[in-house]
Amino acid sequence: MFGLAAWGGDGYASLHIVIMTASSRISLGLLAALSLATPASAQSSSNGIAAVVNGNVITRSEVRDAVAAQEQVIVMTLQDDPAAMKRELENLRATALDSLVDRELVLAEFKRMGASMKPQWIDDDINTIIRDSFKGDRDAFVKELARTGMTLKKFRELREKMMIVQAMRGKQAAEQPPATPKEVEDYYKKNIATWRSGDMIKISTITIAKFSGEAGTTPEGQKKLAQELRNKLLKGGDFATAAKTYSQDSHAEDGGTWDWMPRDQMKASIANVAFNLKTGGISEVIDDEAAYIIIACDAIKYGNAKPLSEVRPEIERAVSSEKSKAVIDKWMDGLRKKAVIKKYGW
Repeated sequence: MFGLAAWGGDGYASLHIVIMTASSRISLGLLAALSLATPASAQSSSNGIAAVVNGNVITRSEVRDAVAAQEQVIVMTLQDDPAAMKRELENLRATALDSLVDRELVLAEFKRMGASMKPQWIDDDINTIIRDSFKGDRDAFVKELARTGMTLKKFRELREKMMIVQAMRGKQAAEQPPATPKEVEDYYKKNIATWRSGDMIKISTITIAKFSGEAGTTPEGQKKLAQELRNKLLKGGDFATAAKTYSQDSHAEDGGTWDWMPRDQMKASIANVAFNLKTGGISEVIDDEAAYIIIACDAIKYGNAKPLSEVRPEIERAVSSEKSKAVIDKWMDGLRKKAVIKKYGW
């Protein structure tokens, strides 16, 4: 942890931002995360322009490298929740270029302000990483960088840019009013499931295997079948009959019905969908690894939630975070409107 002070220029007062460094071992995963936030400079690529931001080029290979690196992080983090993994990967690919454009805007604003960052701050940050993640072994750190194709010089440049972006965003969010009692109460009611334990649910399922073993079947065809079944159910079709006829899981003969299950013993990708249904509701078709699944919520028993008094500090932090995000989003919108941005795709 270290203080990042700024700076002078355009009358800006001193600023103190606290930045946390990663405490876990630096690996390809962490380097990947860095590469998306602050990718390598455009001069390292020569295979086409993805965007130009106020005259600064973002190359297509920059975007592709950033996406490929961050994809690995998502896969490692969400490997137990395929549905969430798919959503995150799709969102990453859809927003990657915009993320890099925003980075260029923030760095340009930092430069416009006449701000600067002392080399010692970056050195302190890297030394903290070496101490916390490599037990102070600088050679081991450099070898890990080399293993992932990263030089110490380039890593230092990435850390500096990341720190600038963090500091600039933090500056915008630094002076937010505290959460009001009403904001806290509203947040608690809206997100009460977060603090509830002991939830139980009774569901029915229809499982359509992507590869049924029958000649001529394809994942695309099986998904179409699942969608057609869901449409029939929404029009009043009998779930149990459809399950007995088409489902390929162990509960098909029982009309797809399962016994009561506690949420914490269910697969996350299934539980997240099931508990968002109302009693009697039918889910979307879930793409769950080797099968397409339709869930019917038959009944729910909610457990007890922690009282508001016990989680108030946590909620106050969450509300403040939401306020900060709104301020940062507004600031970024302003930077975009003032900039000359041309996007060509990647």
